[in-house]
Amino acid sequence: MTYFSELFIGGRRVTSTTVRIIEVRSPYDGTVVGTAPLAGPADIDLAVAEARRAFDHGPWPRLPVEERIRIIERFHALYEARSDEFARLTTREMGAPHWFTQAIRSLITNQSHAFFKAARGYPWEDRRDGFPSGKGLWLREPVGVVAAIIPWNAPHQVALGKLYPALIAGCTVVLKLAEETAVDGQFLGELFTEAGLPEGVLSVVAADRETSERLITHSGIDKIGFTGSTAVGRRIAGLGGALLKRVSLELGGKSAAIVLDDADLEATVAALKYRSFPNNGQVCVAQTRILVPRRRQSEYAEAMVAMIQDMTIGDPSDDATFLGPVVSERQRLRIIDYICQAEAEGIRIAIGGSGMPDGMNHGNFIRPTLFADVDNSARIAQEEIFGPVVCMIPYDSEEEAVALANASEYGLAGSVWTPDAQRAEAIARNVRTGTMTHGNAAIDLLSPFGGFKQSGIGREFGSEGINHYIEHKTIAL
Repeated sequence: MTYFSELFIGGRRVTSTTVRIIEVRSPYDGTVVGTAPLAGPADIDLAVAEARRAFDHGPWPRLPVEERIRIIERFHALYEARSDEFARLTTREMGAPHWFTQAIRSLITNQSHAFFKAARGYPWEDRRDGFPSGKGLWLREPVGVVAAIIPWNAPHQVALGKLYPALIAGCTVVLKLAEETAVDGQFLGELFTEAGLPEGVLSVVAADRETSERLITHSGIDKIGFTGSTAVGRRIAGLGGALLKRVSLELGGKSAAIVLDDADLEATVAALKYRSFPNNGQVCVAQTRILVPRRRQSEYAEAMVAMIQDMTIGDPSDDATFLGPVVSERQRLRIIDYICQAEAEGIRIAIGGSGMPDGMNHGNFIRPTLFADVDNSARIAQEEIFGPVVCMIPYDSEEEAVALANASEYGLAGSVWTPDAQRAEAIARNVRTGTMTHGNAAIDLLSPFGGFKQSGIGREFGSEGINHYIEHKTIAL
């Protein structure tokens, strides 16, 4: 077990004013994974004051960009040396299967190098001829003090996806952790300090909803970067907008996998195992709507059922386990509610349902569930369930498939499955979503990532990700 009793504020451990300690318990067997302090309003005030002082008067925003990058590269080296330990801790904290946290471990490595590459190619200053006369100096300067708020499902990957561009830009940051994963994030602050991050630049705190809103509305905060549910994103957008704070939001999804008539059934279903059920279904980009030609629905449903039947469900720390428990009992009950309502509406379950998986008598487990012949307007096809529940939706033409994919309030991700790259690109161009992949193609970490519609505001990764943490200044010469 890992015990933290003091908050990490401005580069050092301090006693919380609330004296409230969170016990983080395994969703698999209920054992205590570790403890962490819960911040109160006065702790938030202190963290923001430290960040404000470091930004307004400290060296960090005034260092050359290359020096900031070098310090973050030192952090990356320290992190890499312990990345397996952190991956295993996340598995114990929130039930992510070992295979998934190892995949995230690899993603963090690639994501980090992509940010370093983007930062070194970023146009921090631009001298150019003015119009109609004179000269102009265009500067990109740090936006200020950032409140970075992250979820529990891939905590280090999401945290570093905000910390790297913010810190590289010269911002100071208060990182707010989810209570479900309040332990693993504590190590980030300590490693950044070891890497040489100056005093005051980074604070790492866990907080409840009320205290989190104090952070969001604090007069010392200039920018809010949030990843999480669309419902919470709307709340943050409202609070931040009223105060004219800069806000970027990476929110939920209900992504469609468009399977064309010439797709290879076996290869497609094998890939959808990882695209539709990653992290026990708790991933915003999960392909939870599978659109298939109506004439092939039966064979795809049979293949998906066989694939699901072959999943190993159990201890998430076991290398053989594909599906572990969801993060909490509250999340389990929420998912069950969706399944039960769909059953009550007469939607056909091809496999799964509301009971516990066979052989399981403890833990927050959900039977991986496939609904077949689903109407795209059904609640389970429209709302983000965030669990191992997938809808198969038949279509009669490519035009209808695109229309169904677009008939959602979300627009985060999606995919097209066909051996014909030109055909895939033509369809992808017509889908209103932030990221589309041709089959199992990897996402480019130098390209912008984010959502259309209710899936968010702004983009992460690459130079576009850095853009959210800078302000533009023009000096006319």
